Amino acid sequence: MSPVVRFFWEVFVTLLVITDPPGIVPVFLGLTRGRAARDRNRLAWQAAVVAFGVIVVFALFGRSILDYLGVGLPALEGAGGLLLLLVSLELLTGKSSEPTAQEIETASVAFVPLGTPLLAGPGAIVAVMLFVQRVHGVANGIALGGAMVAVAVSAWLAMRFAPVVHRVLTDNGVELLTRIAGLLLAAIAVQLVANSVIAFVHSA
Repeated sequence: MSPVVRFFWEVFVTLLVITDPPGIVPVFLGLTRGRAARDRNRLAWQAAVVAFGVIVVFALFGRSILDYLGVGLPALEGAGGLLLLLVSLELLTGKSSEPTAQEIETASVAFVPLGTPLLAGPGAIVAVMLFVQRVHGVANGIALGGAMVAVAVSAWLAMRFAPVVHRVLTDNGVELLTRIAGLLLAAIAVQLVANSVIAFVHSA
C-alpha cells in the first residue's frame, strides 16, 4: 500500500470513528420526529454540508491560528489526544450530552446540534488540524480532501437512510458500534499523547 493511500485510510477511519455516523442515527431520528420525508432528507444533506464546511475552515486556517497563538505541533498533539480521549470515554460510557430543548427550538437542527457539534465537534476539528500538519505535497492534500469528503458523504448516507439503518442495526447494534468506535478512538488518542511526549523529550 502506497503512503498516500495509507494516509487516506488513516484520515478516513479516524474521522469516521470520531463523527460516528451510525451513532448519529437515533439522534437524527429523534430530532426530526414528525417531519415529512422531504424535510428529513433536506436536513440530512444540510447537516453533512455544515459539518464538512466547519472542518474545511479549520483545515485551511487552523495552522494560521496556531502560529498566531505560538502553539507547536507537539502541544497540539497532546491537547488533541486528551480531547479525543474525553470524546472516546463519552462514546464508551454513553454519557454524551444531549441537545437541550431550547437549542433545538432556536436553531435549525441541521446546523445545531447535528452539523456541529455532533458531527464537526472538537474531536474532528483537532484531528483534521493534526492531519494537515502531515500534508507534504499535492498527493497528500488530495488524499486528505478526499477522506474528508468521504466522511461527509458517509454521514449524509447514515442520516438519509436513518430509518433503514435503525431497523437493520436495532438499538443494540447502534450501541455496539458506538462502543467499538469509542475503543478505537481511545487507542488513537493514546497514540497522539505518546507522540507528543516523545516529541517534547527529543526537543529537550
